[in-house]
Amino acid sequence: MTLVNLKKDLQGLSNPDKIKILSNFFKTGPGQYGENDKFLGITVPNQRKIAQKYANLNLKEIKTLLNSQIHEHRLTSLLILVHQYQNSPDTIYKFYINNSKNINNWDLVDLTAPKIVGNYLLNKDKSVLYKLAKSKNLWERRIAIVATYEFIKNNKFNDTLKISEILLKDKHDLIHKAVGWMLREVGKKDQKTLENFLKKYHKTMPRTMLRYAIEKFEEKKKEVYMKK
Repeated sequence: MTLVNLKKDLQGLSNPDKIKILSNFFKTGPGQYGENDKFLGITVPNQRKIAQKYANLNLKEIKTLLNSQIHEHRLTSLLILVHQYQNSPDTIYKFYINNSKNINNWDLVDLTAPKIVGNYLLNKDKSVLYKLAKSKNLWERRIAIVATYEFIKNNKFNDTLKISEILLKDKHDLIHKAVGWMLREVGKKDQKTLENFLKKYHKTMPRTMLRYAIEKFEEKKKEVYMKK
């Protein structure tokens, strides 16, 4: 199972009708966050099947795939890493962090950061996340907050809240959405913890972030926060 075979398999699944749809959905126009991203038009379930088939691809070939401008190449390479992480957590975590600048769209981050970075750091020093949260790179900042999803699942909220504080003044909508999403997940586990955070920051946090955070609240409570 080689990289050449993998690329052929992906090319065989290409759907021209979906290329334009995905290009628009992932904002590939000039100056947009996905500028220069290329698509084959392949669904995520099909990419998961390819990733499973090529789960033993070596890291050199995975890195080549991750360097590709083709979105599905990068996502498939990351899905392979999720498979390999189970048997080689130290190696795969380090590889992921060292190649974070190529994990450069929101789906690439969201489908893999919790399973690799979050899982690896669950019971370890988390200073790397605070460094990523202050990065100039949009995707590294998103990795920092989305990786904490794994902590939230394990009822550990402190790092999510602290990283959210760092990102409160972030200028990018994709960070507002990611932080709001993680805060919402905290609230699903412990609404009191979320509300304590909101009481302190709801007046100054971006409105998109707030809307995401309170999405599961009852309507009357939503109105109270939004009016304030």
